[in-house]
Amino acid sequence: MTSNCQILVAEENYRERAALTRLLEAWGYPVTTAIDGHDALRKLQEQPFRLVIAGSRLPGCGSLEVMRQVLAQDDAPAVVILSAQACVDEAVAAMKAGALDFMIKPVAPEQLKQRVEGVMGAEPGGLEADRRRAPERAIITRDPSMQRLLSLAGQVADSRAAVLIQGESGTGKELLARFIHGRSRRREGPFRAVNCGALPESLLESELFGYEKGAFTGAVGRKTGVFEQAQGGTLLLDEVTEMAFHLQSRLLRVLQEGEVDRVGGTHPVKLDVRVIATTNRDIKAAVAEGDFREDLFYRLNVIPLKIPPLRERKDDLPLLVGHFIEKYNEIDGRSVKNLTDEALAKLAGLPFRGNVRELENLVERALLLAGGETITAEDLLLDEGLLPAEAPPSDAPTAAGTGPEPLREAERRLILGALDHTAGNRTHAAKVLGISVRTLRNKLNEYGQKSS
Repeated sequence: MTSNCQILVAEENYRERAALTRLLEAWGYPVTTAIDGHDALRKLQEQPFRLVIAGSRLPGCGSLEVMRQVLAQDDAPAVVILSAQACVDEAVAAMKAGALDFMIKPVAPEQLKQRVEGVMGAEPGGLEADRRRAPERAIITRDPSMQRLLSLAGQVADSRAAVLIQGESGTGKELLARFIHGRSRRREGPFRAVNCGALPESLLESELFGYEKGAFTGAVGRKTGVFEQAQGGTLLLDEVTEMAFHLQSRLLRVLQEGEVDRVGGTHPVKLDVRVIATTNRDIKAAVAEGDFREDLFYRLNVIPLKIPPLRERKDDLPLLVGHFIEKYNEIDGRSVKNLTDEALAKLAGLPFRGNVRELENLVERALLLAGGETITAEDLLLDEGLLPAEAPPSDAPTAAGTGPEPLREAERRLILGALDHTAGNRTHAAKVLGISVRTLRNKLNEYGQKSS
């Protein structure tokens, strides 16, 4: 790689900086680091970069000032801001200043990798027009229902018809969307994705449809939305049922007319985009409750695909475990070969509310704890306050003579156990628990106040 393919990581916290650097280097990208805003600007003057990943609260001159100076350069790098808090004002300020993305820590590796690949694979001077083929990651299965699903997905891959993928959190809905894209005639075009539940309404509108210079205060230039960025390729609308109702109307018009109007624009832009939507909710129930437009449901549900949860395809467990052992051996420099029969039996008894994502997190942690070349049942840490293989009866006392556990304490124990189970990853823990990251964060703040 040439020097302008470098990534600059600017982060004050040593552990976060080291972890991020290790992850990026494992993906094959050369990384330079900076410990504060002044250090980042000095590094940017010394050599060109393609991407800057910066913490939102850099000491020194601050991340927003770093970003403004960076984006004032010719052939400026893209900037991604990482924040420990979901502050709407901070996110809006960063996006208006020109940030490519504003992501909440801890960032799921797959989300970060998608964003990094989008930038590093783009042509210089056109970072938003990612024409690099999205890498198709293998779907590991021997389950008959999954095999039938993949066969159907392959049959409809070349169609332009909209696809609606339903499935619980962690089942691999985005993976199936990439599978469809990779087998379509659009596979050489871009694959773009936006999480409809992760952004405030105002930012989601700009992210989807783009805006013109002067459309609102702070709009200092034109921004193309993901619909335009996905021209000639595929757009994934992840968790589409979380979209605000008034934005559903705009989305419906885009799908019906095949064109998009930027915010503040004077004429529509014709589109050539295949749309795939996903949801972990019962979308028909959402329609019945008035949370989701019925006409939009029918527009998206041309080709319905439903991924079965992991608990219904336990025969895939050995294959998936082997795949994740191989993956994290490479990332973490380990040489674990397999797991004991007892450990596999323990896994088979789990309900896997977080599905394949939960299994991956569990295997990653067990691999790091393994003392040799084999993962044992003890390495899984299933007896350390984590989700049990089977939930106790609702009327069972928590301890002899104590009676039922108070609901608030049970909630707290479950939330903290899920965080431990996902190695502190709030995004994954929220998905395991079936709640939003915002709800999880509020609960943690509540616990912190009570313990202080």
